[in-house]
Amino acid sequence: MIIDSFDNKSNAIINPKVNDNAIIVDACIVTFSYIIEKYVLGNYNPKKIGEFKFVTGITPIYEIDYNGKKFAFYKTYVGAPACVGTIENTLSIIKTNKYIVFGGSGCLNKEITHGKIIVPTSAYRDEGTSYHYREASDYITIKNSGIVAKFMNENNLPYIEGKTWTTDSFYRETINNFEKHKKDGCISVEMECAAIQAMCDFRNLEFYTFFTSGDLLDAPKWDERHKKGELSGTQHDSYHFEIALRLADYITN
Repeated sequence: MIIDSFDNKSNAIINPKVNDNAIIVDACIVTFSYIIEKYVLGNYNPKKIGEFKFVTGITPIYEIDYNGKKFAFYKTYVGAPACVGTIENTLSIIKTNKYIVFGGSGCLNKEITHGKIIVPTSAYRDEGTSYHYREASDYITIKNSGIVAKFMNENNLPYIEGKTWTTDSFYRETINNFEKHKKDGCISVEMECAAIQAMCDFRNLEFYTFFTSGDLLDAPKWDERHKKGELSGTQHDSYHFEIALRLADYITN
């Protein structure tokens, strides 16, 4: 069974290549958005410091100078296995224990999330990746959520804290499962949070995250909520990178 996948009694056959001579950065910022990647390349003059290869192609890693600090930045893939894999791959290129990952999520409770940044406090483990990094449980605690919430509060950013539902299959977010998770207190649904936290706990890395509330599940009919080409308020909104950059500065003070 998938919940029996965690094995801490034997060694992994393949391990990430940790490079003791890797480039030291203060933190690493990770986006899912190709539009935000384009924005960063066009506005921050980042320096390419490395790359790693997936079968789908090459992923470059950049360095951004900000307030006298150096932050790595790259675009990852949607979905827990690939997203977790990219973070593991960075261990051969950069040296930091702080990762900020931000992106979009579906909305499970329109009454409390509208117009707010979502700060997940725990994630329901409805995916497979986390069970290879941590013993089975329904939820995993997002242990740095309090720090992220404190940052949002101190910077007067509208936000809401709550549980999230991490799933592997957005086309199988059924009505019954939606109602079950909403009743249990979940306010968002996404595809990576539980797995990233499990991996970071296993590798002794610090994970900080926030979501943009995207499509609406909490309605009689699924609502994409944004017109074609609209960026403001979506996961492609460059303002959310600015928040992530300021959060990186905040956690490294």
